[in-house]
Amino acid sequence: MIYLKLFLNFLYIGALAFGGGYAVLPLISQQCVMKNHWLTMSEFSDLLTISQVTPGPISINTATFVGIKTAGVLGAVLSTLGFIIPPFIIVTILYFIYRKYRNLTFMQDILSGLKPGVVALIGLAAVDILIQALWGEAAVSLNTLDLFSAFIALGVFFVLRKWKTGVISTILACGVIGVIRELIENLIH
Repeated sequence: MIYLKLFLNFLYIGALAFGGGYAVLPLISQQCVMKNHWLTMSEFSDLLTISQVTPGPISINTATFVGIKTAGVLGAVLSTLGFIIPPFIIVTILYFIYRKYRNLTFMQDILSGLKPGVVALIGLAAVDILIQALWGEAAVSLNTLDLFSAFIALGVFFVLRKWKTGVISTILACGVIGVIRELIENLIH
């Protein structure tokens, strides 16, 4: 039963996965954390981190990780297939439509209207992830803010904007900083 439920939920998510990987993360969170309770928000945040550092699109990686955590390898296969089937069909159909009508003003108007919506979806996912990273499960307030994590986030943002460092080196550096933080906290306590 869990296999069918995973497949159908990710088929649903895949059918509504407009805007790309990051834009669909709120929908994955809604289905996997809030509705089905397959993950906690903390686990979802961890899976997003793992999905970001592994090769491939973040949303497909997330579907695969949710499936494997929930129902093993078969769950991963079914979640991933459920997620990629609808976009494959939709993109194939849209390709032929776009190819035929791409020069029409109407088509360009549709595309220009979609772009701000996609930005909003990506922003929503970013805010949810930021809250989880800086406050965890605690209520959002200055008293519960993880200052160390906030410092890392701001530092990485600055480094990425100024020097355009690579994703892999940035993620590895953050991982090393996290290990060092944990070692220092263990020495103190």
